[in-house]
Amino acid sequence: MKVIPAIDIKDGKVVRLAQGKAEYETVYFNSPLDVARMWAAQGANLIHVVDLDGAIEGKPINLKLVREIVDKINVKIELGGGIRDEETIESLVDAGIEKVVIGTKALEEDFISKASNRFGDRIVVGIDAWRGMVLTNGWLFKTEMKAVDLAGKMASLGIKTINYTDISRDGMLKGPNVEGLKNVLKVKGVDIIASGGVSTIEDVRQLKALEGEGLKGMIIGKALYEKTIDLKEAIRVCSQKE
Repeated sequence: MKVIPAIDIKDGKVVRLAQGKAEYETVYFNSPLDVARMWAAQGANLIHVVDLDGAIEGKPINLKLVREIVDKINVKIELGGGIRDEETIESLVDAGIEKVVIGTKALEEDFISKASNRFGDRIVVGIDAWRGMVLTNGWLFKTEMKAVDLAGKMASLGIKTINYTDISRDGMLKGPNVEGLKNVLKVKGVDIIASGGVSTIEDVRQLKALEGEGLKGMIIGKALYEKTIDLKEAIRVCSQKE
Protein backbone atom coordinates (compact mmCIF):
# COMPACT_ATOMS: atom_id res chain seq x y z
CA MET A 1 0.00 0.00 0.00
CA LYS A 2 1.29 3.44 -0.95
CA VAL A 3 2.14 6.08 1.64
CA ILE A 4 2.15 9.50 0.01
CA PRO A 5 3.35 12.54 1.99
CA ALA A 6 1.67 15.84 1.20
CA ILE A 7 3.12 19.28 0.56
CA ASP A 8 0.58 22.10 0.48
CA ILE A 9 1.96 25.35 -0.95
CA LYS A 10 0.50 28.77 -0.20
CA ASP A 11 2.30 32.05 -0.84
CA GLY A 12 5.38 30.00 -1.69
CA LYS A 13 5.53 28.32 1.72
CA VAL A 14 4.63 24.88 3.07
CA VAL A 15 1.44 25.17 5.10
CA ARG A 16 -1.38 23.07 6.47
CA LEU A 17 -4.96 24.18 6.80
CA ALA A 18 -7.62 22.74 9.08
CA GLN A 19 -10.64 21.57 7.05
CA GLY A 20 -9.30 23.66 4.16
CA LYS A 21 -10.01 26.95 5.95
CA ALA A 22 -7.49 29.73 5.31
CA GLU A 23 -8.08 31.21 8.77
CA TYR A 24 -6.70 28.00 10.29
CA GLU A 25 -3.36 28.10 8.51
CA THR A 26 -0.06 26.96 9.97
CA VAL A 27 3.22 27.66 8.17
CA TYR A 28 5.68 24.80 8.69
CA PHE A 29 8.52 25.49 6.26
CA ASN A 30 9.58 28.28 3.95
CA SER A 31 10.97 25.97 1.27
CA PRO A 32 8.86 23.31 -0.49
CA LEU A 33 12.07 22.01 -2.06
CA ASP A 34 13.61 21.30 1.35
CA VAL A 35 10.49 19.45 2.46
CA ALA A 36 10.36 17.36 -0.71
CA ARG A 37 14.02 16.48 -0.20
CA MET A 38 13.23 15.44 3.39
CA TRP A 39 10.32 13.18 2.40
CA ALA A 40 12.30 11.63 -0.44
CA ALA A 41 15.18 10.88 1.94
CA GLN A 42 12.73 9.09 4.25
CA GLY A 43 11.59 6.76 1.51
CA ALA A 44 8.75 8.50 -0.35
CA ASN A 45 8.65 7.71 -4.04
CA LEU A 46 5.59 9.86 -4.75
CA ILE A 47 4.74 13.22 -3.16
CA HIS A 48 1.29 14.81 -3.28
CA VAL A 49 1.67 18.54 -3.91
CA VAL A 50 -1.26 20.95 -3.69
CA ASP A 51 -1.10 24.48 -5.05
CA LEU A 52 -3.56 26.08 -2.64
CA ASP A 53 -3.30 29.47 -4.33
CA GLY A 54 -3.99 27.75 -7.63
CA ALA A 55 -7.08 25.98 -6.29
CA ILE A 56 -8.62 29.34 -5.43
CA GLU A 57 -7.39 31.26 -8.48
CA GLY A 58 -8.34 28.54 -10.96
CA LYS A 59 -4.86 28.21 -12.44
CA PRO A 60 -1.50 26.98 -11.10
CA ILE A 61 0.29 29.76 -9.20
CA ASN A 62 3.28 28.02 -7.59
CA LEU A 63 4.44 26.08 -10.64
CA LYS A 64 7.99 27.44 -10.50
CA LEU A 65 8.46 25.88 -7.05
CA VAL A 66 7.01 22.56 -8.17
CA ARG A 67 9.26 22.45 -11.22
CA GLU A 68 12.22 23.06 -8.94
CA ILE A 69 11.31 19.91 -7.00
CA VAL A 70 10.94 17.89 -10.20
CA ASP A 71 14.27 19.13 -11.54
CA LYS A 72 16.34 18.72 -8.38
CA ILE A 73 14.96 15.68 -6.53
CA ASN A 74 14.59 12.12 -7.72
CA VAL A 75 10.99 11.69 -6.61
CA LYS A 76 7.71 11.52 -8.50
CA ILE A 77 5.27 14.38 -8.04
CA GLU A 78 1.52 14.52 -8.36
CA LEU A 79 0.12 18.03 -8.49
CA GLY A 80 -3.34 19.42 -7.85
CA GLY A 81 -4.80 22.89 -7.52
CA GLY A 82 -6.33 25.02 -10.27
CA ILE A 83 -5.82 22.57 -13.13
CA ARG A 84 -8.83 23.22 -15.34
CA ASP A 85 -7.88 22.86 -19.01
CA GLU A 86 -6.05 20.43 -21.26
CA GLU A 87 -3.30 22.90 -22.11
CA THR A 88 -2.34 23.14 -18.43
CA ILE A 89 -2.33 19.37 -18.10
CA GLU A 90 -0.10 19.07 -21.16
CA SER A 91 2.35 21.67 -19.83
CA LEU A 92 2.56 19.88 -16.47
CA VAL A 93 3.16 16.49 -18.05
CA ASP A 94 5.82 18.05 -20.28
CA ALA A 95 7.42 19.57 -17.17
CA GLY A 96 7.85 16.13 -15.64
CA ILE A 97 4.84 16.00 -13.31
CA GLU A 98 3.99 12.31 -12.92
CA LYS A 99 0.31 12.66 -11.99
CA VAL A 100 -2.07 15.57 -12.53
CA VAL A 101 -4.92 15.83 -10.03
CA ILE A 102 -8.25 17.16 -11.31
CA GLY A 103 -10.76 18.32 -8.73
CA THR A 104 -13.25 21.02 -9.65
CA LYS A 105 -13.41 20.04 -13.33
CA ALA A 106 -14.23 16.45 -12.42
CA LEU A 107 -17.88 17.45 -12.48
CA GLU A 108 -17.60 18.06 -16.22
CA GLU A 109 -17.87 14.61 -17.77
CA ASP A 110 -16.83 15.71 -21.25
CA PHE A 111 -13.62 17.26 -19.91
CA ILE A 112 -12.74 14.18 -17.87
CA SER A 113 -13.49 11.86 -20.77
CA LYS A 114 -11.19 13.81 -23.09
CA ALA A 115 -8.44 14.13 -20.46
CA SER A 116 -8.63 10.43 -19.64
CA ASN A 117 -8.45 9.43 -23.29
CA ARG A 118 -5.54 11.77 -24.00
CA PHE A 119 -3.40 11.41 -20.88
CA GLY A 120 -4.41 7.99 -19.54
CA ASP A 121 -3.32 7.13 -16.02
CA ARG A 122 -1.43 10.41 -15.68
CA ILE A 123 -4.81 11.82 -14.64
CA VAL A 124 -5.96 11.41 -11.04
CA VAL A 125 -9.33 12.71 -9.91
CA GLY A 126 -9.49 14.34 -6.50
CA ILE A 127 -12.87 13.95 -4.81
CA ASP A 128 -13.19 16.19 -1.79
CA ALA A 129 -16.26 15.49 0.34
CA TRP A 130 -18.04 17.05 3.29
CA ARG A 131 -20.57 14.68 4.86
CA GLY A 132 -20.54 12.66 1.70
CA MET A 133 -21.17 15.57 -0.67
CA VAL A 134 -18.60 16.91 -3.15
CA LEU A 135 -16.98 20.32 -2.60
CA THR A 136 -15.16 22.23 -5.36
CA ASN A 137 -13.26 25.47 -6.04
CA GLY A 138 -10.74 25.08 -3.26
CA TRP A 139 -13.44 23.56 -1.03
CA LEU A 140 -15.44 26.79 -1.15
CA PHE A 141 -18.46 25.52 -3.09
CA LYS A 142 -20.74 22.68 -2.03
CA THR A 143 -22.32 20.73 -4.85
CA GLU A 144 -25.38 18.47 -4.93
CA MET A 145 -23.24 15.53 -6.05
CA LYS A 146 -22.61 12.59 -3.74
CA ALA A 147 -18.95 11.58 -3.55
CA VAL A 148 -19.75 7.91 -4.16
CA ASP A 149 -21.78 8.79 -7.27
CA LEU A 150 -18.98 10.93 -8.65
CA ALA A 151 -16.49 8.13 -7.99
CA GLY A 152 -18.65 5.72 -9.95
CA LYS A 153 -18.95 8.16 -12.81
CA MET A 154 -15.17 8.67 -12.90
CA ALA A 155 -14.60 4.92 -13.05
CA SER A 156 -17.00 4.67 -15.99
CA LEU A 157 -15.05 7.40 -17.82
CA GLY A 158 -11.78 5.49 -17.57
CA ILE A 159 -10.18 7.21 -14.58
CA LYS A 160 -7.82 4.76 -12.85
CA THR A 161 -7.11 6.55 -9.54
CA ILE A 162 -9.18 8.69 -7.17
CA ASN A 163 -7.78 10.64 -4.23
CA TYR A 164 -10.69 10.71 -1.77
CA THR A 165 -10.49 13.40 0.91
CA ASP A 166 -12.85 13.68 3.86
CA ILE A 167 -12.69 17.43 4.46
CA SER A 168 -14.17 17.23 7.95
CA ARG A 169 -11.12 15.24 9.05
CA ASP A 170 -8.47 17.04 6.98
CA GLY A 171 -5.86 18.73 9.14
CA MET A 172 -7.76 17.92 12.33
CA LEU A 173 -5.60 14.98 13.56
CA LYS A 174 -8.73 13.09 14.62
CA GLY A 175 -8.37 9.95 12.53
CA PRO A 176 -9.89 9.02 9.17
CA ASN A 177 -13.60 8.62 8.48
CA VAL A 178 -13.47 4.89 7.86
CA GLU A 179 -17.20 4.42 7.28
CA GLY A 180 -17.29 7.15 4.64
CA LEU A 181 -14.22 5.65 3.03
CA LYS A 182 -15.75 2.16 2.96
CA ASN A 183 -18.73 3.58 1.09
CA VAL A 184 -16.45 4.92 -1.66
CA LEU A 185 -14.50 1.65 -1.73
CA LYS A 186 -17.67 -0.06 -2.96
CA VAL A 187 -17.01 1.58 -6.34
CA LYS A 188 -15.21 -0.95 -8.51
CA GLY A 189 -12.75 -0.47 -11.35
CA VAL A 190 -10.80 2.41 -9.82
CA ASP A 191 -7.99 2.67 -7.26
CA ILE A 192 -8.88 4.69 -4.15
CA ILE A 193 -6.30 6.69 -2.20
CA ALA A 194 -7.50 7.93 1.20
CA SER A 195 -6.78 11.40 2.52
CA GLY A 196 -7.84 13.32 5.60
CA GLY A 197 -7.36 12.69 9.27
CA VAL A 198 -4.54 10.11 9.28
CA SER A 199 -2.96 11.05 12.60
CA THR A 200 -1.23 8.11 14.26
CA ILE A 201 0.46 4.88 13.27
CA GLU A 202 -2.70 3.12 14.48
CA ASP A 203 -4.66 5.09 11.86
CA VAL A 204 -2.14 3.88 9.29
CA ARG A 205 -2.71 0.29 10.39
CA GLN A 206 -6.47 0.81 10.28
CA LEU A 207 -6.28 1.95 6.67
CA LYS A 208 -3.81 -0.79 5.82
CA ALA A 209 -6.48 -3.24 6.97
CA LEU A 210 -8.75 -1.92 4.20
CA GLU A 211 -6.33 -3.14 1.55
CA GLY A 212 -8.50 -6.20 1.10
CA GLU A 213 -11.47 -3.96 0.34
CA GLY A 214 -9.54 -2.21 -2.41
CA LEU A 215 -7.78 0.68 -0.71
CA LYS A 216 -4.51 1.32 -2.55
CA GLY A 217 -2.86 4.00 -0.42
CA MET A 218 -3.07 7.01 1.84
CA ILE A 219 -1.97 10.63 1.75
CA ILE A 220 -0.54 11.91 5.02
CA GLY A 221 -0.09 15.61 5.71
CA LYS A 222 -0.33 17.37 9.02
CA ALA A 223 0.60 14.32 11.09
CA LEU A 224 4.04 14.30 9.45
CA TYR A 225 4.58 17.98 10.19
CA GLU A 226 3.37 17.65 13.77
CA LYS A 227 5.50 14.49 14.11
CA THR A 228 2.63 12.30 15.30
CA ILE A 229 3.55 9.88 12.50
CA ASP A 230 7.03 8.93 11.35
CA LEU A 231 7.06 8.56 7.56
CA LYS A 232 9.59 5.72 7.58
CA GLU A 233 7.49 3.73 10.03
CA ALA A 234 4.30 4.34 8.06
CA ILE A 235 6.00 3.10 4.88
CA ARG A 236 7.28 0.04 6.74
CA VAL A 237 3.81 -0.79 8.09
CA CYS A 238 2.21 -0.42 4.68
CA SER A 239 4.84 -2.49 2.90
CA GLN A 240 4.16 -5.54 5.07
CA LYS A 241 2.40 -8.49 3.47
CA GLU A 242 -0.88 -9.53 5.01
